[in-house]
Amino acid sequence: MSRPAELLLRPVGDRALLVELPGLPEVLSLQAHLQEHPVDGQVDVVAAACTVLVTVREARQIAALAAHLRSIDPSLPSEQGDSLVTIEVQYDGVDLADVARRTGMSEEAVVSAHTGTPWVAAFGGFAPGFAYLIGGDPRLEVPRQDSPRTVVPAGSVALAGPYSAVYPRESPGGWQLIGRTAVVLWDTHRAEPALIRPGTTVRFTAVRELVEIPEQAMHVGGLSAAPGTAVASVVPGSAASTRPAGAQGGLTVVDPGLYSTVQDLGRPGLMDLGVAGAGALDRAALRQANRLVGNPAGSAVIESLNGGLALEAEEDHVLAVTGAEVDLTVRTPDGVERSPSLCAPFLLRSGEVLRQSPPVAGLRAYTAVRGGFATEQVLGSRSTDSLSGLGPPALARGTALPVGQERPGSAVGEPEAPRRAGSPEVLRVVPGPRDDWFDDGAVALLCSTDWAVSAQSNRIGLRLTGPALTRTREGELPSEGTVRGALQVPPSGLPLLFLADHPVTGGYPVIAVVVSADLDRAAQLPPGALIRFALAGSGSA
Repeated sequence: MSRPAELLLRPVGDRALLVELPGLPEVLSLQAHLQEHPVDGQVDVVAAACTVLVTVREARQIAALAAHLRSIDPSLPSEQGDSLVTIEVQYDGVDLADVARRTGMSEEAVVSAHTGTPWVAAFGGFAPGFAYLIGGDPRLEVPRQDSPRTVVPAGSVALAGPYSAVYPRESPGGWQLIGRTAVVLWDTHRAEPALIRPGTTVRFTAVRELVEIPEQAMHVGGLSAAPGTAVASVVPGSAASTRPAGAQGGLTVVDPGLYSTVQDLGRPGLMDLGVAGAGALDRAALRQANRLVGNPAGSAVIESLNGGLALEAEEDHVLAVTGAEVDLTVRTPDGVERSPSLCAPFLLRSGEVLRQSPPVAGLRAYTAVRGGFATEQVLGSRSTDSLSGLGPPALARGTALPVGQERPGSAVGEPEAPRRAGSPEVLRVVPGPRDDWFDDGAVALLCSTDWAVSAQSNRIGLRLTGPALTRTREGELPSEGTVRGALQVPPSGLPLLFLADHPVTGGYPVIAVVVSADLDRAAQLPPGALIRFALAGSGSA
């Protein structure tokens, strides 16, 4: 028996590897193997056209992952799934005529070609529920739009290159739109939220008119369908934030400040479905706040941007605030004020209002309550994901926040010292996976520049200003998996540091990735703050 060919492995920070493969058959083979035989600590497996991204829980598990990957023979064919999804399509897309012109076919022939051959889901895409479908009629291969649309309606059926897809929600996109459907690609009320997963066979059928099933019908007893098939309908892409049964109201939002959301430690392990981890940007501050009030480390807290949050207690609660250096003021119903300490537990009595000032230093404050905030879980997390729309909406005036039961036998913690930021803040990086797309001095320039955080930053990422990094390769990468901490470089040459709500895949090269242990500090950098990158020790890769 011949020895499997050596795989090309590229480091992606200190907790991931990118595997380069000859083509999609090898990608699907490797993905199937890792799903069936996961390595110790494996978290995510993200397949793309020519790569597979694999992440692990801890940096020490990378060596074992690399050894496991090198033992796999990706030339062995993967088994196709046996699930079938039938999707009804009204073929009246705005690009149907252009697709017909590009392919030299009539519009009727385009529809016949699209419906005449089954498609198979190869891998997930940029949004929850988006799947790249392969195996269709090769005559339908057409390029993307020269300029992507800012809005593509949910349910749009599209073509791009050798792929077809259905947009699960309204989003930007550059694919050729040939029709529309009422399919529910993504519904968090289902046991399996994604209607189409890698390996699913998809058959399109043409209809004159779409029939939409009311949302209530979807969630009462489910849909009736033949074994192994699924039927289409429309449901919003995220669940509403409702009060779970049995939870009691505990705190009411008087003022949400600039932007406040509920966050915990996020949704790891779902990137193959297009779902990034989300969760608190400063995980150390979240854990500290929970430790101070006696909660489990991953309990839900409030993450507030630039202070301004005000909460009123409906009953007595123990709270703690960590992260950004904000002043805290508690006002009683009769107007008496006191000032609790940051990074220390304190009592907020019924009817009292807690207010946070704008921060003196840092950017994001974390407010924990003993028992944790008991908002509804979506895919195992209470976190708001600003990119995908999963989880509860951002807090607003009047939002009632239920509080869970405190952990039996737990005790509140002792006051702790706040963390202080450096200036510039030094973040360690591992070069790659695409540093070879840049000139020889690009990594040195990256690590010798004081980069400034732009005001156009958010939970998706920090936009940085400084000298442009020069690329030596033209064009763009086929989209491939990416991670929190990636320094992606668009054509402008100015890096974007991905944070918790980053897209699962991207087509711009990543020059380096910040090590996981340093990412919490990036969450506290306000606009104008300076970052200096430094190469991590060789052991981190």
